[in-house]
Amino acid sequence: MSPSSPPAADELEVKARVEDPDGLRTALARAGAELAFRGEMIDRRFDRKRALVRRDEVLRLRVFRPADGAAAHGVLGWKGPPSKRGRYRHRAEAEARIADPEAAVTILERLGFTVTLRIDRRVEVYRLGGAVLRLEWYPAMDVLLEVEGEPREIEWAIAATGLDRDGFLAESLPYFVARYEARTGRSALLAR
Repeated sequence: MSPSSPPAADELEVKARVEDPDGLRTALARAGAELAFRGEMIDRRFDRKRALVRRDEVLRLRVFRPADGAAAHGVLGWKGPPSKRGRYRHRAEAEARIADPEAAVTILERLGFTVTLRIDRRVEVYRLGGAVLRLEWYPAMDVLLEVEGEPREIEWAIAATGLDRDGFLAESLPYFVARYEARTGRSALLAR
């Protein structure tokens, strides 16, 4: 990192399987959560000759397509190697909002990056205090809830959901995919 590069931010999060999304929405409304986004969220992970995967880093372009038909926007992000901090999953991350996500794809491809993973999901993003809660529906998998923020804010948001705290884990998506497949005997589908 050059001396002029801004420092990466710390991301702390937990995820949980949600059996009753409507009940969760009701609990969030009761707690005063604000709906910040509803629509499609499409992730493309990029790499070049597996250089990033060897360093346990991620380069991702996330495209948000609002359900109301408003213009899509993207977020280009880098994530450092994961670790655990107490009961939370931690990664350093840096992100930049992109007005034209398809142009960003072209730039990355021209630089020799290729898409190594695509994840399609329908999401609802809520803000509650300093926490961000994202309810996620995949093409064929469990509905998940991700809660991100500072520890105190995460715990307050979890309590507001009414879900059991022990169901919130400091694990990544592949862990939840494996649990879904073991429980159902079916393959998860993360992209259309």
